[in-house]
Amino acid sequence: MAIDKLNDSQIRSVRPREKVFRIHDGLGLYLEVTPGGHRWWRFKYTFGGKEKRVALGVYPQITLKDARERRDAARRQLAHYIDPSVAKREAKAARVARTENTFEAVAREWFAKRLPVWKLSHSSKVIRRLEIDIFPWLGQRPIADIKATELLQVVRRIEDRGVVETAHRSLMNCGQILRYAIATGRAERDLSQDLRGALAPYNEKHFATIVEPKQVGALMRAIDGYKGAFITKCALQLAPLTFVRPGELRMAVWQEFDLDNAEWRIPAERMKMKATHIVPLARQAVAVLRELHPVSSRWGYVFPGVRTRKRPMSENTVNAALRRLGYGRDEMTGHGFRSMACTLLNEQGWNRDAIERQLAHAERDHVRAAYNYADYLPERRKMMQGWADYLDGLRRGAEVVGIGVARVA
Repeated sequence: MAIDKLNDSQIRSVRPREKVFRIHDGLGLYLEVTPGGHRWWRFKYTFGGKEKRVALGVYPQITLKDARERRDAARRQLAHYIDPSVAKREAKAARVARTENTFEAVAREWFAKRLPVWKLSHSSKVIRRLEIDIFPWLGQRPIADIKATELLQVVRRIEDRGVVETAHRSLMNCGQILRYAIATGRAERDLSQDLRGALAPYNEKHFATIVEPKQVGALMRAIDGYKGAFITKCALQLAPLTFVRPGELRMAVWQEFDLDNAEWRIPAERMKMKATHIVPLARQAVAVLRELHPVSSRWGYVFPGVRTRKRPMSENTVNAALRRLGYGRDEMTGHGFRSMACTLLNEQGWNRDAIERQLAHAERDHVRAAYNYADYLPERRKMMQGWADYLDGLRRGAEVVGIGVARVA
């Protein structure tokens, strides 16, 4: 077996020549000297019957001792049938990937893909949370290297400011980013799942609503007796029958409705999740719309504003009408009709997925965020008619124990 031949004094005394030349140390290691005076350590070996070489670094940054250690490491790889050149390329690619795939880089990529389906107000809040509270501490870390303890330290810093809800939402966003990294092959685990229960709980704010059946019946009778503008009264009547978001209701235009087929199709650009949404219309909803059509159809908007018919009613109109009926902001809101329907429909045993589709909610697991707007449509039609009949029963003062089942109180 060849033995090491070089020493440091020999290497320091080497002078460049007109052509590249090599001085050998042993066991495949040699120093290649260029006419420009550069000195490269290289290792010559045979793999798969072919002679190959791999660079081990530049002298004097890589000393003779360092070069021999790298050569010996390469020889150990060969003993395990690993090609040192391939291993080196793979290691370099991994380093580059880890450098490029920082948490911030992946997060911004994730954010860009969701931007088209988010409202500006929501997307602005998300990116602001990330830029202020997350990126300064985790942004430049390779996302695959982040530990649960690091993530906990960052969200607890937010919690310590007294904004517990923001800490929870930031952790949720980090979990979404980590799951995106997993899906794209740049991380292996969603570390946010390890932090369940690590933050102080907070009371999530909900829109005020009414879910006790007798009180719902009283609300329906109050709406029927509304003495304000007719268009506003119709909006109040349709809100519980359709339980769409307040903005989707007030911005409705007549061309979205097919009253003969009892259907309202809200286009994707008006929906929070940027997906077309079908609202099956119960007979009661169609009756309200047919009565309203001669009044507002000339203006395009179903619920035109009071001051100018060229714009939809104000976003405060329905809430102001509820206040006029005697319901405080802590009792009932326009958005509360959604919570009312969600709670009671679930209590009555309707298919949870059908209810979620009718509410146009995003998927809870964030995996199938996009959905077919016709999902569960036959069941949703039946549910919407049953819901309207249920509200009629409550309006009459019946004690309704289930949709389609009532007894006089």
